[in-house]
Amino acid sequence: MSRLEKYSSYRESGVEWLGEIPEHWETLSNKNIFKIKQKLVGTKSSEYDLLSLTLRGIIKRDMENPQGKFPAEFNTYQEVKKGDFVFCLFDVEETPRTVGLSQHDGMITGAYTVMTTKSIDKDYLYYFYLNLDSSKRFKPLYRGLRNTIPKDSFFSFKTFIPPKEEQTQIASFLDEKTSQINKAISQKEKLIELLKEYRQITINEAVTRGLDKDVELKDSGVEWIGEIPKHWEIEKGKRLFKQMKRPVREQDEIVTCFRDGEVTLRSNRRTDGFTNALKEHGYQGVRKGDLIIHNMDAFAGAIGISDSDGKSTPVYSVCRPWDESIVYSKYYALYLRNLALQDFILSLAKGIRERSTDFRFKDFGELEYPLPPKEEQIKIVEYIETQTTKIDKAIELQQNYIAKLKEYKASLIDSVVTGKVRVV
Repeated sequence: MSRLEKYSSYRESGVEWLGEIPEHWETLSNKNIFKIKQKLVGTKSSEYDLLSLTLRGIIKRDMENPQGKFPAEFNTYQEVKKGDFVFCLFDVEETPRTVGLSQHDGMITGAYTVMTTKSIDKDYLYYFYLNLDSSKRFKPLYRGLRNTIPKDSFFSFKTFIPPKEEQTQIASFLDEKTSQINKAISQKEKLIELLKEYRQITINEAVTRGLDKDVELKDSGVEWIGEIPKHWEIEKGKRLFKQMKRPVREQDEIVTCFRDGEVTLRSNRRTDGFTNALKEHGYQGVRKGDLIIHNMDAFAGAIGISDSDGKSTPVYSVCRPWDESIVYSKYYALYLRNLALQDFILSLAKGIRERSTDFRFKDFGELEYPLPPKEEQIKIVEYIETQTTKIDKAIELQQNYIAKLKEYKASLIDSVVTGKVRVV
């Protein structure tokens, strides 16, 4: 971007955050650019595709596999045509984007404002408002408890407009550059998925077959386990672990089992987003080294070894080996998480809550598990920790690249649509 030239002359825009704009650009109120459409679909809703405004823009909703709630009736929904703008003029968490330019014909909830424009290049205008949205420039316009932008405030808002030919050239430039950046981001995301897949394969092979690739195998006699090394045994969980029911001590803080397998004091990670009980009925003591299973979230990987002393809710199964000379808890935490991430625990679901199971200690205890020699369990865990650390660093590197690419894309759009650099 440093190689892009500036315009030959600038003037003050009159807007504090913007500063100067190219001298030949116009300043227009939105009342001269946009017109509210608001055509209700009424009883013809079955003829329309349902649309949503998302971070990916305006998308078609899958009516057969919905994500989120659908209304009982669509009488308040409004028509959207390809090329229409959709604005969210209120600030709510479930609508993470303020503006969309529709590439589809369909209908959208009446909570949004659908607008048309004829005088300005739509793609340029979309980039302009996408930039305002990402830089939170609409916040000063919010009013009231719901943080709503009044219509008169929106239509009084000033948009900075280059000549028509320049608008089209700017939009074409940004289309090309953002497409290149998006492609690079997509490639990085695919690489991250491959790294995550490789990490899971590494864990699966180690916990189910051990580290010796040439070891002789035998049928475990358990359908879902399959073959295991010949010298390994099979044992039920209840004979490997006992469920602890310790009293809570006065100094105990709350321990939380997260879906990524970390089990730690809640204060070590985050405190927001949790519901705190007024009375701690059924809380139990947790000790460092305990195997913790989240009964309701085990299916999603909420299984691990506590790194702290503390207390937990009764929704956790707190376990300890019967005989630590033959059982290494970290190995079984990895083994159980491997089962969870392969959807085995989900397949046992008996609960009614969607994407949830009720995987209690009795369920864990009745299942059968491989029992390698303890020394081998320790080596398997050490190998997995070494390998996953390397893979996680590679993933983090790619995630940093993605963050920089996104930052560059946002900076490029901002510089171009505000006239800080010239691309024509």
